[in-house]
Amino acid sequence: MPKLSSRRVHTPIVLVNFKTYAEGTGKNALKLAELCEKVSFETKVCIGVAPQSVDIAPIASAVTVPVFAQHIDPVTHGSFTGHVLPEAVKEGGAVGTLINHSERRLKLADIDAIITRAREAHLISVVCSNNASVSAATAALKPDMIAVEPPELIGTGIPVSKAKPEVVSGTVDLVKRVNRDVVILCGAGITHGEDVAAALRLGTEGILVASGVVKAKDPYKVLLEFAENMHK
Repeated sequence: MPKLSSRRVHTPIVLVNFKTYAEGTGKNALKLAELCEKVSFETKVCIGVAPQSVDIAPIASAVTVPVFAQHIDPVTHGSFTGHVLPEAVKEGGAVGTLINHSERRLKLADIDAIITRAREAHLISVVCSNNASVSAATAALKPDMIAVEPPELIGTGIPVSKAKPEVVSGTVDLVKRVNRDVVILCGAGITHGEDVAAALRLGTEGILVASGVVKAKDPYKVLLEFAENMHK
């Protein structure tokens, strides 16, 4: 893992984005984080959670799994009302942050600035990208992780590792040419254990998942299946 990584973060990793789903908000967010912790303990697989900013502190104080913010802004202490300060999420207990999710798209200059601020605040940067070429451009900015997620597959239940395996393998190839230290994750449409195994076979070191876990009828069962397939 990159030098800035917390001792609690290692690969392969399952990173669960809670988004703003009702099942991942407030008390439900805490319950879901506790399920993630339970599966992580049982399988020895690293499972990280990315709740809403207001839920970071209560979750981080209640569980030992790594907590990520869903977004931070490239601001410092000062007059930035309504912005998400990197140091604030760090103090709340987060070890890292998502950047440039397809639902929070940013310009390349902003991505660069946020990666820099994340590094200054000692937060792990996980930059989301939609294809191989954008991932390669992002790799040059030296984030800790890149999660490739074709936006048209997000929430569809159709895994990118099956629908567009060339996107994943192409991303791994291009990114590693630019920066061999970047950890590559696979996202979009992952709902079954075999999707996880396929993603790892294509050269990734983990997955970024949301509705496949958060909105599942039995999140524990899904997480367990994901984690078990990390070893295959």
